[in-house]
Amino acid sequence: MLHRVLFGLLFSALLVAGNPVAHAAKLEGAYLESRTCQVYTGPCFANSESGLAGKCAILAWNVAQGDHAGVNLAGLSVVVVVHSSDTLAFEGIDNGRELKSMILVDERATAEQREALVDFARQQVGRAGEHVVKVEAQPITMSLDVLDLRGKLEVGKVVKLSTRAARVGDCICGNEAAYYPPLARLEHFAAGVCIENEFRGRGIGQRWSAPDSRSAYMGTFVY
Repeated sequence: MLHRVLFGLLFSALLVAGNPVAHAAKLEGAYLESRTCQVYTGPCFANSESGLAGKCAILAWNVAQGDHAGVNLAGLSVVVVVHSSDTLAFEGIDNGRELKSMILVDERATAEQREALVDFARQQVGRAGEHVVKVEAQPITMSLDVLDLRGKLEVGKVVKLSTRAARVGDCICGNEAAYYPPLARLEHFAAGVCIENEFRGRGIGQRWSAPDSRSAYMGTFVY
């Protein structure tokens, strides 16, 4: 319990600390990420998974306010699913020699907003944005409680993700930390646990279900 409280307080403190230029940002909101390897872990566990796991990821943004390319995106979400030939490790998406990705865009968006969301997503995922094999409009619901560190993402029947803060019982070796960095540029973030981590889409050559894994990131973005 103490570990969870301290974890939450640290994240809250980071939120309060802020960025000195945050007031000039054009886009801000909440972010969720899941991987198919452990990210809140120690070197021994990470090394055992290197080259074998962690080749897939889900990245999701929910815009609280702001615009992209002059288009207001407040209240909308966009999700990128990535499949790599290699573990997405310290160099993030750049670790992948071969990449496939798909973009899931909020079905509530207008045609103009969908175009802006897709462009925004491509920009945030680097090389994966150059290898998009499919773009789909889907019903997306996403939420993040930054104080309790609980997140939830549902994208139609394609993605189901729920996250929570790490607890004392999640520590095995005692050297746990945010081992691999998040795949997106974030203002503040914390690593945690995926209660659910499921992708059932078609197009990138991979589907998975990896629940109860220390493979989540929860954060905020300011661009």
